[in-house]
Order: sequence, then structure tokens, then C-alpha cells
Amino acid sequence: MRLGPLLFLLTVAGLQAQIIDFESNGMHYKTLTKGRVTVMFAYLPAHLKEYSILQVSISNGSPVAWTVKPEDFSYRRQDGGVAQASPALSVVYTLLAKAGRRDVIKLVTTYEDGIYGNINMHTTNGYETRRQSALADGVSTKLKAGAAASAIALIPTKLASGESTDGAVFFPSTGKPFGPGTVVVHTGGEIFEFPTEGEPVTSR
Repeated sequence: MRLGPLLFLLTVAGLQAQIIDFESNGMHYKTLTKGRVTVMFAYLPAHLKEYSILQVSISNGSPVAWTVKPEDFSYRRQDGGVAQASPALSVVYTLLAKAGRRDVIKLVTTYEDGIYGNINMHTTNGYETRRQSALADGVSTKLKAGAAASAIALIPTKLASGESTDGAVFFPSTGKPFGPGTVVVHTGGEIFEFPTEGEPVTSR
């Protein structure tokens, strides 16, 4: 009988949430499940001068509906500084007003390569739904690239049980990539922490 509590503790320890790393289509993903909510992300190698970007996916396997939004994400640097993700509306305005067509096309292409090439990412209400909606609104050819890029941004979304979404989360940047730190996500009634070596250094 004395082995009962010990076996229970060992079982609980074995069930503790663990971060899983994997590669897909040249991108390095981290995923973690807590309280039956799963968060997955990768650094997006296509950059805009104003932002560092994460490609994220959130799946709600819990019986409770949760609202997810970009502001749930932050980046805690090793020096203690914290960068907060920008609201979706702010990002959309910046993409439409400041991003060059070439930058926008590169961003859209890279994002689509990531989500369509990732067999672990199948969302019920994500980028593809938003893209189809944006292009169905009858925007001019000149604005189509901007509309598609705007659809990339993760927007506040209420996920019922069994639903999922994806999107890009934008962190204001000074033009320098994030160094080592921790991606922190407050969602699904849980706190997700992903220690990371920082985003890959690529040409901006």
C-alpha cells in the first residue's frame, strides 16, 4: 500500500507538460499542451523593418471556450526586458500604410509555405478563412496583396471546444532580431513558457 502514493506521483510527473520541438518545411516549431489547450509557434523568416514575427497556432481541446488574441503573447529577454505583441488592428494599419509590395508578397509567401507545408497545423478558423473573406470583398488588384497580408495577422478569436486558429503575431522591433529569452503566452487559463535561443538572424 505504501507504493500507491509514490506510483501516483511518478505518474503525475510523467504527465507534466513538455515542450516538443520539430522541423517542418525549413522552420523550427515549438509546441506545448496544457489544460488541453495547445500552442505552437515558429519564428517567421520573412521580416518587416517594424516587426519581428511569430507564426502561431492555437488549438482548444478543453470543454471551455477561450478567446485568443495577439496581446496574449510577450517576449521576455534574458536581461528582464519584455516586448508585448502588437494588437491586430495596429499591425493591419502598418501593413497597409507602410509595407512595400515586395515585402508584403514575401511575407505572404513565407507564411503560406509554413502553414501549408506543416502537417501538424490544420486550423478550423485561421488564415485561409480570413484570406478568402478578404479577397471576396472585391478589393482592387492594387490592394489584394495588402488584404492578404492583413489576413495573416492573428485577430481576437473565440475558440469553442475542438476549434483552432492560426496567425502571425507581430512584435515591435528596432530592426534587430530577438536574442535568447522566453516566449510567454497567457491563454486557455494557463501560462505557456517557451525558452528560446532567439530568432534566426536573416537579412531584413
